[in-house]
Amino acid sequence: MDEEALIQSSKRGDLAASNRLVEHYQGQVFNLALRMLRDASAAEDITQETFLSAHRSLTSFKTGNFRAWLLRIAANGCRDYLRSARVRRSTSLEAMSETQGMNLETDEESPEAYTLRHELSGVIQAGLTRLPTDQRLALILIDVQGLSYGEAAQAMGVPMGTVKSRLSRARLGLRDYLLTQRELLPSTLRLG
Repeated sequence: MDEEALIQSSKRGDLAASNRLVEHYQGQVFNLALRMLRDASAAEDITQETFLSAHRSLTSFKTGNFRAWLLRIAANGCRDYLRSARVRRSTSLEAMSETQGMNLETDEESPEAYTLRHELSGVIQAGLTRLPTDQRLALILIDVQGLSYGEAAQAMGVPMGTVKSRLSRARLGLRDYLLTQRELLPSTLRLG
C-alpha cells in the first residue's frame, strides 16, 4: 500500500483511496477505542467518528505519520466520551462478554485453558480501567498497539518524555493492581 499516494488521492476526492485507508487502519482504531472504553458499541461509534473527522480535516494533514494522526483523533474521541455525562460507570455482564470475545469456536485449546485465558484477560482489563486515562492510553498505544515512543508521542500530542513517564507509571500501576489480584491469576503468573 502506497500510503502517501492514497492520502493525496483522498485529498482530491477519490473515494476508493479513502476506503482503502479506512480498511487498512480501522482495526487499529477500533482496538484502541475498545481497550480505552471497554464498550464495543461505543468503540464502533468512536471509530466511525474518527474516520469522519479525519476525512473532514484531511486537507490539514500535510506530512508525517498518518497512523499516529488517526490514533490521536481516536484518543481524543475516547477522552471526550469518557468525560461526557453519558458514560455509565457500570458494565453489564452481556457487554463484558461481548468485549472479551466470549466464544468457544476454537478447537486449539481446552475449555480450561480458554477459561483461564479469558479470566486473565478480564483481570488485566479491570486493571487497565483503573489507570488514569492518560496512562492507560500510553500503555495501550505502546504495549498493545506496538507504536514507537515517537509515534505514541505524536498520537497523544505530548513530548516523548511525557509518554515514557506515563507508560512507566501505567506499568507500575497495572503491576500493583495485579499483585492485589494474585488469587485470580493463573498459578504460572502469580508472583511470590
